[in-house]
Amino acid sequence: MAVRLGILGVAHVHAPSYVYCCAQAKGAQLVGVWDKDPVRAEEFVAAHGSKVVGNQQELLDSVDAIVIVSENIFHKELALAAIGKGKHVLCEKPLATTVADANQMVKAAKDAGVILGTAFPCPYSPAFARLVERVNSGEIGKILAVNTTNRGSCPFGWFVEPDLSGGGAMIDHTVHVSDLLRRLLGKSPISVTASIGHQMYQQEWDDTAMLTLDYGDGLFATLDSSWSRHGAYKTWGDVTMSVIGEKGVIELDMFNQCMDFYTPGAKTHHMVGFGSNLDQMMVDEFIAAIEAQRDPHVTGEDGLAAVRVAEAGYESARSGATCQIAS
Repeated sequence: MAVRLGILGVAHVHAPSYVYCCAQAKGAQLVGVWDKDPVRAEEFVAAHGSKVVGNQQELLDSVDAIVIVSENIFHKELALAAIGKGKHVLCEKPLATTVADANQMVKAAKDAGVILGTAFPCPYSPAFARLVERVNSGEIGKILAVNTTNRGSCPFGWFVEPDLSGGGAMIDHTVHVSDLLRRLLGKSPISVTASIGHQMYQQEWDDTAMLTLDYGDGLFATLDSSWSRHGAYKTWGDVTMSVIGEKGVIELDMFNQCMDFYTPGAKTHHMVGFGSNLDQMMVDEFIAAIEAQRDPHVTGEDGLAAVRVAEAGYESARSGATCQIAS
């Protein structure tokens, strides 16, 4: 029997991709979408397909699992509603806007015996898997440091309304790469020293964020998690890692599997990607985890660990001092 999927919230820029991936996934049936804003839901379905289910509880009663793609501030509320109905949940990142909320979501899922996954597609990247394989083989010896980036274009809208997003570039982009670092290094950082800036758009919300993560024993990582790509830039963003070891360096540019596309008349230049659809791989694995009654490759605990880094990063930026990260 197909796993019946529903989508709660369509506010996030990733929502169109998830509708497509859920509709294409083998062994799954996309039942419909619901959003707090009925007009937004209707407009979304008209543009991207599926159908609107007008009542949240009606959708929850009709599915086996939910994908949450709402504004960040509603993740906990929607997840707890789904978990309370015994539904599995795949939640857009960040898992929550605070460590306390993320903890509550993880505990609720564990107590209910349902799956809680965090929508981090980057761990499914074949390039990242190859990086981990090469590092673990000892090819470059002991890791000394990692330089990383997740630089993108500002999505604007509710993303720059902290009451809905929980912050700015720091919370939006730190979580992806901090999760990758945890997988690569096999541990979480013990402290973070961070700064945020507003120089790109001169607004109150942070559009740039720089973090130094201390993993102990002299191992550290730097992370540029900024909305520093202007609207006319050739690509929406990047995820890069430079892993420095005692015997060499391995470079990763996760989304560089692409072609330069030029439009002569319009004099525009952008990148056209090809290769693996990481969102599809993520959705397919979530469905496989439900069918096998096991944890997905990316869990709620993984999302919680990433929120810890982002929250500590904001505290460090506010205080101007290094902030310890609770485990």
